[in-house]
Amino acid sequence: MDIHIAPAGVADFHQVLTDHARYWGERDLRSLHLLALVQQFGSTCLVARAEDGIRAYLFGFVTPDGTGYVHLVATRDDARGTGLGRRLYTAFAEAAQRQGAQRLKAITSIGNSGSIAFHRSLGFTAKVVDDYDGPGLAMAVFHRDLPLGVSRS
Repeated sequence: MDIHIAPAGVADFHQVLTDHARYWGERDLRSLHLLALVQQFGSTCLVARAEDGIRAYLFGFVTPDGTGYVHLVATRDDARGTGLGRRLYTAFAEAAQRQGAQRLKAITSIGNSGSIAFHRSLGFTAKVVDDYDGPGLAMAVFHRDLPLGVSRS
């Protein structure tokens, strides 16, 4: 099946929210989905689309200090393990570099072992930062320099 990675639009954003459980299971992360990201940072908010809809997506942006920040990345339940997350990260890194990014950053909850393993496989270093998301809310914070240097396959 042919999969095309392209900038996300408003309709894509709404489709992702409609299909939220297909990407996130029982975890309700809808409040983290900000339409302003898609509207203001369209070239770094990406969807991986196939004939049957959006298989995966990544919402991110480039900060003024040259950091490509990945806010959300998710793969639909029937597309996990196909390399789409890696392909989205590669496309995001390329878009971020075009905007002057020199490094990437992402965060996840300290209990999200799948996300931690995925980011480490992409060459990120992970550090637990206490109170990152508020008092008593430690997060795993990932960093790595660009270029990403991962294969799209």
